[in-house]
Amino acid sequence: MKKIGDINPSLSGYASDPRIRRYLSPVRIVKTYGNASGTENLIGEKACQITLGGGEDVCTLSNGQGCSENAGVLLDYGTEISGSVRIMVFGVNSRTGRADLHIRFGESVSEALSNFGEKNSCCDHANRDEIINVGFLSANETNESGFRFVYLELTGEDVTLSLKAVQAVFIFRDLEYRGSFECSDPLVNKIWQTAAYTAHLNMQEYLWDGVKRDRLVWIGDMQTEVMTIASVFGYSDIVPRSMDLIRDETPVGSWMNGISSYSLWWIFLQYDFYMSYGDYSYLSRQREYVTGLLSLLCGYVGDNGEEKLPESRFIDWPNSENDEAKHAGLQSMLLMAMERGAFISDTLGEFVISDKCRKAAEKLSRHRPSAGNSKQAASLMVCAGLADAEKTNREILSVGGAKGFSTFLGYYTLSAIARSGDYDGAIELMKQYWGGMLDMGATTFWEDFNIDWMENSGRIDELVPEGKRDIHGDFGAYCYLGFRHSLCHGWASGPVPYLAQTVLGVKVTSPGTRSIDIVPHLGRLDYVRGSYPTPHGDIHIFHARGEDGSVETKVELPPLWRKTGAFSYEYFG
Repeated sequence: MKKIGDINPSLSGYASDPRIRRYLSPVRIVKTYGNASGTENLIGEKACQITLGGGEDVCTLSNGQGCSENAGVLLDYGTEISGSVRIMVFGVNSRTGRADLHIRFGESVSEALSNFGEKNSCCDHANRDEIINVGFLSANETNESGFRFVYLELTGEDVTLSLKAVQAVFIFRDLEYRGSFECSDPLVNKIWQTAAYTAHLNMQEYLWDGVKRDRLVWIGDMQTEVMTIASVFGYSDIVPRSMDLIRDETPVGSWMNGISSYSLWWIFLQYDFYMSYGDYSYLSRQREYVTGLLSLLCGYVGDNGEEKLPESRFIDWPNSENDEAKHAGLQSMLLMAMERGAFISDTLGEFVISDKCRKAAEKLSRHRPSAGNSKQAASLMVCAGLADAEKTNREILSVGGAKGFSTFLGYYTLSAIARSGDYDGAIELMKQYWGGMLDMGATTFWEDFNIDWMENSGRIDELVPEGKRDIHGDFGAYCYLGFRHSLCHGWASGPVPYLAQTVLGVKVTSPGTRSIDIVPHLGRLDYVRGSYPTPHGDIHIFHARGEDGSVETKVELPPLWRKTGAFSYEYFG
């Protein structure tokens, strides 16, 4: 059967878009302005085609002479999406037969209503503020961005516009949620679902960090996303494609995304990907780069075991000005990268490099810096084995509840708390922090969040009440000040891998998930059930607490696992 490329070779292209499109109608009219009528006609399913009929079933915006304000409507699509908007215009009544529509996207109500430049409102990475000129019987599509709310304002005088539909075009990868998590706490379940969706939304052509701003491949930001993808979707080609994209534009000797620690995260990613999927062919193609990078990194270990990584030195934004925390975090990351690098090098038969990595790791393990009272740096030190988990949790991690958490390293903070044995504490702090975003109207998790912002602040899905602060526009710092702050960042999906690995208890113990340990930690939860995707099929697990406090576990193995017996699991209840 012939395809378009066979008929016209110039149309065969060199790449295809793995995403699909789905049309959504608004679920709520938040507010109307000026002379706007029939706005309720925009709610509900509409034909995806402008037609000659149905002129009575429209929304009308009209700017007559002497109107005190332009006609406009603020629409809510119910949840954050990545995509565009298609505006179906039925009719235009003006001197020119044309009309100008000012369109503003928003991840919050207040952002959709903000003027360009107000509270750092911007169009970086994706245009979210534009004027389009429309005519009658037309379907007009905007560019892509990340949004939940759309404000349409008719500009100009003596013009009337009738709209048949304002459809959000949801653009996403249509993936099966193979992994699942459910427990006796509804809030924890909602946190898992929101975190999984946050990562999914960023699985676009490549693996992005944000769908409004940061529509880019940031290698460090990917690491949590890749663990989430492994826990929810299983294998996706978006992971190697994204890792390779940055590798190919970053010669050894320079740093990925211009940040020295991001080249460390690339080592973490190679290790995670191989352990999850066992793709030796892919790993072997990294041989030249990974051995060159590991050799380079070994040179940044001082004789006393102190890391000497160059600028730009970064662990996360909240610690950008805390030099002690940055050093402690980088010390921990370099140690873990050396350990993973030794494993990768052994797998590739590069024993000279693996020996270098082990010697570097041994040196690094002798230097134990102060965490600078940073929860993120302290968490990394616990995960690297450089700090005692119980002492660190007691003196730093649990102090002040979720104050001082960061979304970027949230997975590591939860994991460090769990290593102290405080499993209930980890769950409660997760509910306080990620649940705090949900309390403020979030449908995806944010680039950063400070629970202090919640005090006397309005929700993102409402007009800011008189006397309250705008949690989107009035806060943030560094690159995420005000409305530039992204409210959908994949690095915030840390609860998913934490819940899969620590609460459901799935520990991958050999490459390709050929064996796992099941080590559940329910804390006070009554039950936990879930599934975990592997290259051999999905594992289904159920843990329930009995009246005597003991935990009973049932495990259903994938058919291939049961049939061949080539894979194994061990239960540690």
